[in-house]
Formats: sequence, C-alpha cells, structure tokens
Amino acid sequence: MTIMREEIDQIPAAVERLLKAVPEQIVPAAVAFRAFDPKVVVTIARGSSDHAAYFLKYAIELQLGLPVASLGPSIASIYGAPMHLGSAAALSVSQSGASADIVAMAQGARKGGALTAALLNTVPSPLAQASEFAIDIAAGAEYAVAATKSYVNSIVAGLALIAHWSDDAALKAALEKLPEHLDASLAVDWSPMIETIAHSQSLYMLGRGPTMAIAAEAALKCKETCELHAEAYSSAEMLHGPVSLVDRNFPVIAFAARDAAEVSVIETVASLTSKNPHCYVSSDKAGDAVRLPFVATGHPLTDALALIVPFYGFVEALSVRRGYDPDKPAALKKVTVTR
Repeated sequence: MTIMREEIDQIPAAVERLLKAVPEQIVPAAVAFRAFDPKVVVTIARGSSDHAAYFLKYAIELQLGLPVASLGPSIASIYGAPMHLGSAAALSVSQSGASADIVAMAQGARKGGALTAALLNTVPSPLAQASEFAIDIAAGAEYAVAATKSYVNSIVAGLALIAHWSDDAALKAALEKLPEHLDASLAVDWSPMIETIAHSQSLYMLGRGPTMAIAAEAALKCKETCELHAEAYSSAEMLHGPVSLVDRNFPVIAFAARDAAEVSVIETVASLTSKNPHCYVSSDKAGDAVRLPFVATGHPLTDALALIVPFYGFVEALSVRRGYDPDKPAALKKVTVTR
C-alpha cells in the first residue's frame, strides 16, 4: 500500500480529530470575525491550499453573502505594494506555514488593517506568528508529496469557522456527521474509469460552485501523481471554447453535488456524450454519461467536499497503473518555498 493511500484512509479520523477541537480552536476566531463584521474576505494560498481557499470562497459567498477575492502573494513578497484592507478579513491556508510569499502577504494584510486568520497543519510556524488567529487543522503528519488529508481538513476547518461565524445550525449539523460520511466515501469505487484514463493524454474536470474547487484539486492531482494533463473548468465556461478539444479520446469527469448547480453540470455533460462515450458525472441524473457513485451528506457544501475522497482513491490507483510512484513525484517536493 502506498503512503498516499494510507493517508487517504486517515481522512475521516483526521476530520473527527479536528472537529473535537472546534470549541477551543475555531469558535474564538469565529466570534472575532463576527464582531469585526468585514465587508470583504481575501484569501492567501498556493497549490492544494489555494484550492481549499477556492472552496471556502464559494462557502463564504453562499453562507455569508460576502465577496471573496484571492490575493496574489507576489504583491507583497516581490512588488512590496501595500494593501488597504481596513474592512477586510484575510484567511491564509498553508500546510507548512513556511512559504515566504504567503507569510509576507499575511503580514501585509494585517498591516493593511485586515483581521487575519490562518489554517495551518504546522503550528508554530512563521505564518502562525504573522496571523492574529492560527488554527491548527490537525491533519497530522502527511508524508506523501500529494496533499490529501490536509486539503480536506483545511476545508473542514474553514467550514467550521463559517458555521460558527454565521451561527448556521444546518452546517454545524452537517459537519458533525461528516466523519461518518467521509468514512463511507472511502468505499466508493471510481476504478471503472482507470483503464480509459490510463491511456489518455488529456482530460477535463468540470464543476460549478464549490465543486469547481474540487475539479481544480482533481486536475492538479492528475498532474502531480500521474504526469497526466488535466484542466479544470466551470461547466458554464466549458462551452466557451474548451469544448472544441473534446472527442472520444478526451475523457471528461464532472463533479456534481446535490445543490442548485447539479442540473447545470449535467446539462453540459449531456451536450458532450454524443461525441464522447467517456463522460463521467457524480449524479443519479447522469443520462447517457457514466454515473459515478457518491455519498449524499444532506448538505450541499459537505456533499461537494465528500466527492474528493473517491477521487483521491481513484487517482492514487491511476498513478500506480500508469507506472508512477504517487508518494514521490519526480519533479516535486513536499514543501514548496516561494518568495
């Protein structure tokens, strides 16, 4: 068994561990964010952590009605430009808390007047020191280069912050049940896609709303672990150009949650199946596309998040099938330090 597979299997326990620490770790930050009453939220992250921040962008906009923007870390680390963020909350996401550009941007946001919090798998760290609230995502040591449980726990920590910030009973309840739903997701089998995609040169990942962030993470994992070109698109953008590349040798994986965007995702996939038999979608309304099984969690945000677990299992097996070691991608390191 690969280390990556072992760490995927640890996701439910890691989430349960994090949720037990919510009263001490996350509630104080949520109380402060509610009192601060920001008019905008900015995020600071790179790589898988940026995809976690992308998911939280949609969650904040949907739950709190606040606009969310991603800050380019180079604004602080390379250009040294000051940011005026007196009415903003800033949320940084990082596994290591050590990348100089992320730290510099968090420092710049705080200096610019933002209320700052960091979701981290390494506390203490420079990013923890730079932030007013340092939230330990409690994923535990992660040895495989490709992030899995730290990605999930970053999102869960952010969702817990949002749930207590907005005092949303439905989201709180969904988070309480999430470990068991993620445990069930470990048994969801997406391996029927392996033989087709193992011989492909490129593929698309589709999503919309929170599942767009899942699609982005999925595309990155294909590149990281399989040396397979994959691009993520919103199902709304797919028909504005990218569709021209799709033929029967160009698979499409669509991530659909039980939310208001599900029909939109399915409609886009349905427009592709006549010329491409290798369209896959996580919905009971798949039509002529291949249905991917899923775990329904009872909440649209956790529904979307749960989809990454069967995908992680799939991509780890795909990497091995293509002859790679998913624990040690040739060109990557576990901690990428940029400035």
